[in-house]
Amino acid sequence: MAVKRKKNSTRAKLQRFWRNYRDLFVALLSAVIVFFIIRTGVSYVIDNFIRPVDESDATPIEVVIPSSSSASSIARILYNACGQDEKGLIQNTAVFKVYVDFLGRANTMKAGTYILSKNMSMKQIVDIICEGNPPKKTVTFTIPEGYTVEGIANVLLEKGLIDDPAPFLQACKTGAGFENFDFIKQVMDSPDAAKRAYILEGYLFPDTYEVYADATIDTILIKMLNRFNEIVIDDYKARAAEMGMTLDQLITLAALLEREAQVDDDFSKVSAVFHNRLKENMKLQSCASLSYPLGVTKYTFTAAELELDSPYNTYRYGGLPIGPVSNPGKQAIVAALYPNESHMAEGYLYFCNGNPAVSNALIFSKTYEEHQLNVKTYQQYWK
Repeated sequence: MAVKRKKNSTRAKLQRFWRNYRDLFVALLSAVIVFFIIRTGVSYVIDNFIRPVDESDATPIEVVIPSSSSASSIARILYNACGQDEKGLIQNTAVFKVYVDFLGRANTMKAGTYILSKNMSMKQIVDIICEGNPPKKTVTFTIPEGYTVEGIANVLLEKGLIDDPAPFLQACKTGAGFENFDFIKQVMDSPDAAKRAYILEGYLFPDTYEVYADATIDTILIKMLNRFNEIVIDDYKARAAEMGMTLDQLITLAALLEREAQVDDDFSKVSAVFHNRLKENMKLQSCASLSYPLGVTKYTFTAAELELDSPYNTYRYGGLPIGPVSNPGKQAIVAALYPNESHMAEGYLYFCNGNPAVSNALIFSKTYEEHQLNVKTYQQYWK
């Protein structure tokens, strides 16, 4: 009986102890559980949102923060810094916004141009942007339709973007380093690539561009090649294939149109003439194709010039020239794809200049006799 009373006494003490300290024990256990939950959550946020996007990728990425940008807009710029389909410099815009708000740095981030990378943490990125970097000076330049590579070099020289045309011309000549553009790779792989004056001729899209004053030649060329890629859409390529032309042949033809036609209505008409002549296996006899290797622009040529042994000379060789003789704009490219239907159907095969003092419109004819009469009438005005 004494043993039983002792057991009951011990049990009673334990029960009293549990009643007295149960709330404290539950509170401590709850605190431990909450601690681990919070630690797990914080670790998850840090690992998935605060740490670098890719600790092994130190590729420099240029980011421009415009003036008066909010924390939300800066977050979007950083998130999309590598393009819509690529991971950016941060992994989540909402977390970035909460992060800078929590640290009180949302209003201390500064406009400017920054070089960042994916191996930077969110803290490093925010620190750099808060430190500030004044916006870099930019230069705007315009390349008119029909300019050649050498003409583009002169524009860049005048704008102070290059000090010497030679490196720019060499980059355009070889195309080295631009093989990631499929249309350039195809040109470089063509059997007669070495005979071309410039691999990039025809593909530096004429437009107005803005670049940093210290932009490299590669940066400028990539910007222009990207613009070409934006303009020459898949529908154009499909239409060229439907007409039996490669993309390079399309641009080569468009480059001739750009140099021959000067008024809007003439682009598709000249295209019709060239398409008709190609169909009839006639030489194109384009002044633009001969002007290119001669390095001149004029209305008439000597007999010796007409016989120039150049793969660009369509007076001597049949078919299209070996490559583009200028960098055509969208109008010329579309005209090459959609020649004037009536001029095609009616078999127009010739054109010549009229009186430039009156109009830049060309004079078209169907027969050689009509063409000769037009030449006789208007050549007195070709100075």
